[in-house]
Amino acid sequence: MKICVTLPDWVDAVARPGTVCASDEEKMAIAVALAAENVSRGGGPFGAVVFHRPSGRLVSGGVNLVLQSGLSCFHAEVTTLSAAQARLGRYDLNTDGGHELVTSSEPCAMCLGAVLWSGVKRVVCGACCDAARAIGFDEGPVFPESWAYLRRAGIEVVEGVLCKEAEAVLKRYKEQGGVVYNA
Repeated sequence: MKICVTLPDWVDAVARPGTVCASDEEKMAIAVALAAENVSRGGGPFGAVVFHRPSGRLVSGGVNLVLQSGLSCFHAEVTTLSAAQARLGRYDLNTDGGHELVTSSEPCAMCLGAVLWSGVKRVVCGACCDAARAIGFDEGPVFPESWAYLRRAGIEVVEGVLCKEAEAVLKRYKEQGGVVYNA
């Protein structure tokens, strides 16, 4: 049996590898655009990007592929971190000055683990977990201590970047009758 995931071709068109962004807002705009495009194509309402920290260069983008793949672990953060690791040819993203994950919504419990083990040293979040819960998603055991654990591990956490824009994608997903696949 072979288990694999292939990102849709359009992901690199929205999140162009090599694009340089100077601000968290510019980076988040790409993550939110990925989430919005994924919703318009019948996927889940989450998008993420990985950037090389010193240069601000985009390494990879990704989207939630749970519905497309039928596999529950293919969240946007997981597909994005995996794509960055594949593109760079290494499992540790704490190299070459470090990398950061920018995600349209705060990570769920599973994705918090992926953040920790990926080697990124910074995570930037858009919509809060409560916004995902408000449309029916169960984000799992995510507590203030979860975030404190990441910080103690040396991972900087930035919350609420372009929050309203990211929340709008979640609301649109719900209004369009999007499937809540882990309720």
